[in-house]
Formats: sequence, structure tokens, C-alpha cells
Amino acid sequence: MAEPLDRYDAELTTPDMVILEMDAEDKVDAAGQLARKLYDAGRVSDLEGFLAHVNAREHQLATGLPGGVGLPHARSEFVSETSIAVGITKYGKALDFGASDGPATVVLLIATPASSFSDHLEVLATLARSLSKESFRESLRRAYDAEVIAELINSSLVFFDH
Repeated sequence: MAEPLDRYDAELTTPDMVILEMDAEDKVDAAGQLARKLYDAGRVSDLEGFLAHVNAREHQLATGLPGGVGLPHARSEFVSETSIAVGITKYGKALDFGASDGPATVVLLIATPASSFSDHLEVLATLARSLSKESFRESLRRAYDAEVIAELINSSLVFFDH
């Protein structure tokens, strides 16, 4: 039987997995910068291997959400625990993630272990719900503080009460 997800508590993201004023060339560069944060935090064991999974997923289907959000994601054997890295782009540096309403200024890279299919879908669905609210997106953009951003993301995912 799978452990309940509440073992993550407030661990899905931490301030050291947040990039403020992210200056990326494109979505591949953005995913690379965010993946490096996960790697440096010990959540990803093979940076290149994990990025290959993220980029393969990105080629299958655009991961842009309405409202200026990019949500690249991958399940990978190189991920030790479900994790989210967050990038808030530098002013004027929006990135094309394929959303119909334009480029993204908030990018969340979701990494889940290869075995955690239900966790992956649940995190994606819950984040997408939170991110569909303009007030939530604006709170992320205006925070200017990695701790506040990490807290906003973690508190939006406190649904793990199986």
C-alpha cells in the first residue's frame, strides 16, 4: 500500500528551489535552471537524464496554462521525491510554453518519481486548480520573496489527507 502523500507536508518546495527574477532564453533554458535547483537540493540524481524526460514530455504536449503559467513536468527514475521548483521571470522576460493566451511569467517544474503515477496526477491537478485563480498567480508574481513563494505553493497543496 502506498504511503499517504502527507509525508511531504511542507516539503514539496523550499526557498532554495525558487528562482526570483529568472532570466531564461526559452522554455528549455527555464526548465534547465529549475532542474538544477532540484539537483542541488538533492531531489534529482541525474540532471541530464531528468531534463531529457522533461523535454520529451514538453514535445508531446504544450505545458502552458492560461494566465501566464508554464507547468513543465516529468515522472522520472532520477527523482527521489515529489518536488516543485518555481521560477518567476524577470520583468519583460516571459517564456513561450504554448498557451493560447500568450507566454508565461510563472514557471513551475514538477518532478515526481517514476513509480508515483497517482501522486504526479494529483499534484498536477491541484496546482492547475490553484493556478487557474488570478489572485493566486498574482500572489506568486508579487511575492519577491522565495520563502513566501514556497509557502504559497506548499499551502496550495495541502490536500494530502488520504
